[in-house]
Amino acid sequence: MRDTTDMNGGGPAASAAAAPFDPSTLPNATKYLIFAVMAFGQFMALIDIQIVAASLNDVQAGLSAGPDEISWVQTGYLMAELVMIPFSGFLAQALSTRVLFALSAGLFTIASALCGLSWDIQSMVTFRVIQGFVGGAMVPTVFATGYSLFVGPQRAMIPAILGMVSVLAPTLGPTVGGWLTDVAGWRWIFYINIIPGIAVTLLSLAVIKVDRARPAMLKTIDYTHLAAMAVFLGGLEYVLEQGPRYDWFGDPRVAIAGWLSLVAFILFMERSFRSGGPIVRLTPFRRPTFVFACIFNLAIGFGLYSATYLVPVFLGRVRGYDSLQIGTTVFVTGIAQIASTVVAARLSQTVDPRKVITVGLSLFAASLWLSSQVTTEWGFGAFLAPQALRGFAIMLCIVPSVGMALTGFGLIELRYASGLFNLMRNLGGAIGIAVVNTWLADNARIQAARLGENLGAAGARAPEFIAAVAGKIGSVAGDPDQAMLLARGEFAGLVGRFALTASFQEVFRMMAWLFIAALVMVPFCRPLPQGAAAPVDAH
Repeated sequence: MRDTTDMNGGGPAASAAAAPFDPSTLPNATKYLIFAVMAFGQFMALIDIQIVAASLNDVQAGLSAGPDEISWVQTGYLMAELVMIPFSGFLAQALSTRVLFALSAGLFTIASALCGLSWDIQSMVTFRVIQGFVGGAMVPTVFATGYSLFVGPQRAMIPAILGMVSVLAPTLGPTVGGWLTDVAGWRWIFYINIIPGIAVTLLSLAVIKVDRARPAMLKTIDYTHLAAMAVFLGGLEYVLEQGPRYDWFGDPRVAIAGWLSLVAFILFMERSFRSGGPIVRLTPFRRPTFVFACIFNLAIGFGLYSATYLVPVFLGRVRGYDSLQIGTTVFVTGIAQIASTVVAARLSQTVDPRKVITVGLSLFAASLWLSSQVTTEWGFGAFLAPQALRGFAIMLCIVPSVGMALTGFGLIELRYASGLFNLMRNLGGAIGIAVVNTWLADNARIQAARLGENLGAAGARAPEFIAAVAGKIGSVAGDPDQAMLLARGEFAGLVGRFALTASFQEVFRMMAWLFIAALVMVPFCRPLPQGAAAPVDAH
């Protein structure tokens, strides 16, 4: 296969330039190398979403930031990434996959180094926004490239491998971040990206040659469309991140962001259909199976990110685990995900994807239902079965949904389909975390009120318990008044733990019902045959 740079001259090369470039004809060794480089770049971008989660307190102390300011280290990254994911399809056409991926990896590496060098919270948030924006291009680009490189049985492994990366990276993020912070300090959660980032950048320039650039497209960018998309997605992410903390639209800032997002969405849709140079094409939604796959991915993102978020929160707030103990406990999910990857890939070649996703959604619902039995004493052993089942189930959900979404598209439309499909999972995660945070807070208040009523109905038993505890404390401390205060605080903490645990039970139960409800959509899907040929795009 000739290098694309050899196709721009005269004679035979000019004839080759006029012909469609089919990346599936590349040698297998070249295809595997390209895919490995891009999959590792995707892993870097995804793990950095959550790598700071376990280290936010250390970052906050190191930068002398306030509690409200530190949340923007996460929110800024997610807002910027959401904007880039659908935009990457346009950029891949204009710059070529090679240049876009190398540029994304290189700028991501520079932004990571700058995050590690941050001197205050404002500089940190600025560099995290840049990091999220440039890194967001790597995620959908590798999906589109994988589907254009491989055909037949080889293609079946693409959703399995990339699905594993997509769910394993966020799971490992807090564990890796917490360990690095303990060993070397919080700045190293960013410095760790530098050497791998340089390697990915250089390898991308050397080996990724799957399409040709169309730089003339850069002159046709509809900046109104781009701005509308940025305000729509950024505003939506702000509402979802800040809403649970500030009483949703009762807070003026959240309400303003919500209205701006709504107006921008209307403008975005108008420009999508009427613009001469839209930066996102919605044509993949003409295919009903793609629509259903996106809805499934929205639900999968909801469950994946919410469950990944809830278990560490429970272990930290109820059990008092540190970051290393939390990471050790949740790591079980990643092991199960790896184990189920091969199973899901093989099933996707021989079994109707609707049957596979039915089993996956059912098992995921079962894992959430098992988690709803949580008590104040749950730790590694009790969470083992629910987490292993959830890790196994998620691959049975992701692999068939990716296949249904991306099969049968030509490379140009595949890029837009990949961006939109991946956007759905991230939106599902953002919506899920916002919803479960709201459910958790509301249910905790309800459960605390119920416990208060029950304690009131129990007559003197609660005061007797407090007096008994105070007596034991007083026998050691020697101060009866101080002992009573400590006993009341201990009792209030005990009631709070039970109320919060009951709230976790209810949230896991509601999530299980949502996954059961998602099964209703399965019979309506009409996936294309796995061997369906995709049109080859001419350039």
